[in-house]
Amino acid sequence: MKTLTIVRHAKSSWNDPTLVDRQRPLNKRGERDAPVMGQRINAAGIRPSLIISSPAVRAWTTAKVVAQQLDYPREFLQGEGDLYLASLDTLLDVVALQDPGFNSLMLFGHNPGLTDFVNYLVPNLTDNLPTAGVVAVNFEQEDWRLYDRPAIELLLHDWPKKTAD
Repeated sequence: MKTLTIVRHAKSSWNDPTLVDRQRPLNKRGERDAPVMGQRINAAGIRPSLIISSPAVRAWTTAKVVAQQLDYPREFLQGEGDLYLASLDTLLDVVALQDPGFNSLMLFGHNPGLTDFVNYLVPNLTDNLPTAGVVAVNFEQEDWRLYDRPAIELLLHDWPKKTAD
């Protein structure tokens, strides 16, 4: 059984027009939402064996904050340049390359690719994965190759403004 958790970076700031896109930090809302979503992921019982993130400051910061909430060792966080503004095909490729010895993978990245990815896994799940939004799925498979769309079980679909069910 594999668990894949997909997390969009928390809300970022546009206040400094001199920063290139990769350098934009979280804004106040993002700083507030990231730990809350980490707590919700923790409460859902998701324990990643590997966390990989886009190297963009907003994604990397979100990954660090969530990892802290999960007691995931910060030094084990991995940056993956291909996750920066990745398309669905690139996301599928990045996931497929992960070591099958890891049973729970968590990805931090960006839209529109992440929304496309979650809808590929769970058709018509959402029109938009919001900032700090999370989707976690289980599937029965030995490796991380998702090209053939294995049967997926939705574990978690959450975002900061979601009200309790």
